[in-house]
Amino acid sequence: MRSKYGVVALMLTVSILTGCSSGSSSDTQESYISGDGSVTFIDVADRKAAPSLGGMTLTGSNYSHAIGRVTVVNVWASWCSPCRSEIPTLIALSKKYSEVTFLGILTRDMPPAAEAFARRFAIPYPTLIDDSILLGFRDSLPVNAIPSTAVIDKNGKVAGRILGEVTVASLSKLIERVSSE
Repeated sequence: MRSKYGVVALMLTVSILTGCSSGSSSDTQESYISGDGSVTFIDVADRKAAPSLGGMTLTGSNYSHAIGRVTVVNVWASWCSPCRSEIPTLIALSKKYSEVTFLGILTRDMPPAAEAFARRFAIPYPTLIDDSILLGFRDSLPVNAIPSTAVIDKNGKVAGRILGEVTVASLSKLIERVSSE
């Protein structure tokens, strides 16, 4: 009798551990990686065109990006801890560099959660809710790294990127370098 309970307990333990394994999952956060904050500057000759940046924003308005200004594009989600940590930096830099366009792209998130996040932090720039735009960055920005930030030059080409949480120093340096071209 005691061995029956032991076998049942063993089977139950194995099934619980198997259910908690890291096999495939449809969880929206599963396939995303967090970057290390590395900064990459892309030489002018090697730059690729950024995708068309436009569509519906979190506030329900339609946004259409115009080439001609340096643009900072930040990929974020409300559930992402580094995204929450970096948002005060992005907001401060968007105010400091008023000649630069700042734009968010929401990824793998629900608009109500993202709207609450945007209200809580009073994000002053638009956030697009169509993360299919990220496919257009596949040659210059890993679409599964979150947060990720791309800096687009005045000609609409990806000039640099930061994989992971931005800092004032890292993003300021990249903005200033691209703006001075």
